[in-house]
Amino acid sequence: MNRFDECLPLILAHEGGYVDHVADPGGATNLGVTLGALSDWLGRPATKAEVKALTIATVAPIYEARYWRAAHCHELPAGVDYMVFDLAVNSGPGRAKKYLQRAVGVAEDGAIGPKTLAAVNQLAKARGGTTILNRISHYRENFYKTLPTFSTFGKGWLRRLNEVTAKALEMAR
Repeated sequence: MNRFDECLPLILAHEGGYVDHVADPGGATNLGVTLGALSDWLGRPATKAEVKALTIATVAPIYEARYWRAAHCHELPAGVDYMVFDLAVNSGPGRAKKYLQRAVGVAEDGAIGPKTLAAVNQLAKARGGTTILNRISHYRENFYKTLPTFSTFGKGWLRRLNEVTAKALEMAR
């Protein structure tokens, strides 16, 4: 099975359906795709009605291109791929790639190439991905706590992070 096909339902379980929370800077969102992300994907301004009408079939290509492949999850070991994918969805592929690089001790330039992948594979082989996953989890928690909307959304973010970390550790075994 394609790892993307295994990980996407896990992401969508956390993303949920249509919301348009006044305190969420992303605005109207459905299945985790914001109005801005959909507009960018379509190459034109999208409407809230279009966001509301999104289905799993219509968002899957967005997730695969803009998060899974953009963060190089298809090149990562099981468990690490899911953690980085979830981080890319939640905080952007740029942050996901840099946190991965920080976790494996290479330059945080956001460019996933042979050096980063070699470091990932070496550390994952030595420790089964546990070190990488726990480090990224720690970086994410610290980042969330700095956000101005943490008092509104922080409890949910930390719950999601704990669930993703547990599942990623399970996948890495």
